[in-house]
Amino acid sequence: MHSIGVDIGGTKIAAGVVDEEGRIVASTRRVTPATDQDLIQSAVVDAVHELREDHEVAAVGIGAAGFVGADRRTIVFAANLAWRDAAIADDIEGRIDLPVVVENDANAAGWAEFRFGAAQDASDMLMLTVGTGLGGALVLDGRLVRGSGGFAGEVAHMNLVPEGQWCGCGRRGCLEQYTSGTALVRAARARAVSSEPLYAPLLKRAGGDASAIDGPMVTHAAQEGDEGALALLAELGHWLGYGAASLSAVLDPEIFVVGGGVSSAGDLLLDPARTAYASELVARGHRPLARFAVARTGNGAGMIGAADLARQDA
Repeated sequence: MHSIGVDIGGTKIAAGVVDEEGRIVASTRRVTPATDQDLIQSAVVDAVHELREDHEVAAVGIGAAGFVGADRRTIVFAANLAWRDAAIADDIEGRIDLPVVVENDANAAGWAEFRFGAAQDASDMLMLTVGTGLGGALVLDGRLVRGSGGFAGEVAHMNLVPEGQWCGCGRRGCLEQYTSGTALVRAARARAVSSEPLYAPLLKRAGGDASAIDGPMVTHAAQEGDEGALALLAELGHWLGYGAASLSAVLDPEIFVVGGGVSSAGDLLLDPARTAYASELVARGHRPLARFAVARTGNGAGMIGAADLARQDA
């Protein structure tokens, strides 16, 4: 039986009909009215109604950018959306007459990778989504780990560097501040205007305007052999591997799946991560090394994972 997955982000709502093999057979989009909770939910309902016109579905899964309660029906808090302790599953169920499950968007994407992507042959996985920020999703013994309050897997705010870079959460030295697309761009712009000749080609690529440097520009430059861009990705990869080693001390995953926009750099990012992970791993030489792999399910991961989780509960 098909189900619908809805991926709600800060700017767009993507909804799709997903089959039992994780394939998106139909999809639609809406603009996210981010400042109005009722309008967000109405946009979701409208998208579901559109998809149901041509497809029979059993349930709806919603992946949302925010903290989802352990009941998987309530969004406790969303930094970039209007939800505060919002019982969105109750509201949407009453308007579409289908069961609704709510999941954190990173968890939904991670579940897609576990079921249908890079980790489908593993039983223990940690997904790291390296985009604007850093997302995390944890699967142990084949089960998505949510924690007592639904907050498990939020690896972004693990303290990595005491008294380090300020983070948007109000603390300093969080992993996200060294392993995200934002961190990559911040470092690239700062070094482009420094006196280091290694980064002069990157500034030239940006037309002499450091503020024009973005993540894709750094990745493309690195893929073309620019040594400064390669160094920037290697540094980010180093911190990613360093953090992965610390996480392994507690979680011991079989595989780290790396997604998000920065993952398009592939082994230019993952090779430095593998090296740092292996050098920092507790009991290295006496335990298996986790694999590092790029996510495979692409931009549809949130829809695919949310739909599959809803199907399991239907």
